[in-house]
Amino acid sequence: MSMPICIIVSPVQESADEAIEGRLHLVDSHDPQVPVTDLGVTRGDGIFEVIGVVHGRPLALDAHLRRLANSAAMLDLPALELEAIRAAVLKTIDLDEHREELSVKIVVTRGVEGTGVPICWVLSFQTDDHRAERAEGIKVVLLSRGYPHDIAARAPWLLTGAKTLSYAINKAALREAARRGADDVIFTSTDGYVLEGPSASLIMKFGQRIWTPSTAQGILRGTTQGAAFEVFGRLGFATAEVLVGVDQLAAADAMWLASSTRLLAPVRLLDEHDVPVDHDLTDTVNAALLDTAR
Repeated sequence: MSMPICIIVSPVQESADEAIEGRLHLVDSHDPQVPVTDLGVTRGDGIFEVIGVVHGRPLALDAHLRRLANSAAMLDLPALELEAIRAAVLKTIDLDEHREELSVKIVVTRGVEGTGVPICWVLSFQTDDHRAERAEGIKVVLLSRGYPHDIAARAPWLLTGAKTLSYAINKAALREAARRGADDVIFTSTDGYVLEGPSASLIMKFGQRIWTPSTAQGILRGTTQGAAFEVFGRLGFATAEVLVGVDQLAAADAMWLASSTRLLAPVRLLDEHDVPVDHDLTDTVNAALLDTAR
């Protein structure tokens, strides 16, 4: 296995004359790079994105950068210079060995406490093989997220909808799913609405309608979901963000969890109940998503 490529990038421009290339620093990914006093380490105070890369081309890079900027604004981080981060992503991909599929992770932390200087790095790593999940489907359980669907409006300081480094709850949910013999999770609100997965967006098919839960519920706007909606639209489906009740899931003709590295994985079992799997539509949309990176 090849060593990950890691680039440290200054995410905030200090002067108008500062060239982007001079702010990118290739480092040894096995050497210490982050101070133990960094707030991303001590408090999970930071944000991240993971970008799928196919044949050396990133999937939905612009959407990932926009979401990174939105997360930074929600956390009151300094405004990020996205072009420098974009350059770091592209350089990381270029320096990697051009494996058929890989992933690139962007991490931005608040930096060392008291400095006000954020730290950013970009890291490549091998993507897990998700072909079986795409072809055969996954088993999913419903778990409560512990708050009502309108929590984002009631309590914006909870940072729902930001992609933060604080992923302990997400990982705990996935461990609970494994204990129940499942592969993944769909979170639900305490008042009976469907939200998202710990690291994926939910997409549902009802006849010629394709729905995803409304991001007004404080859920993350999915980059792969957005790209998939463009494909569904070209195929003649009507797409929309809507409030979906848990009781509506039983009527779905198909269901997928969508993420940057797995793409669309069809749900075949939900809380031990069979879910219809549209293999042809799954293959068509995933092929179109992969084709955008060729």
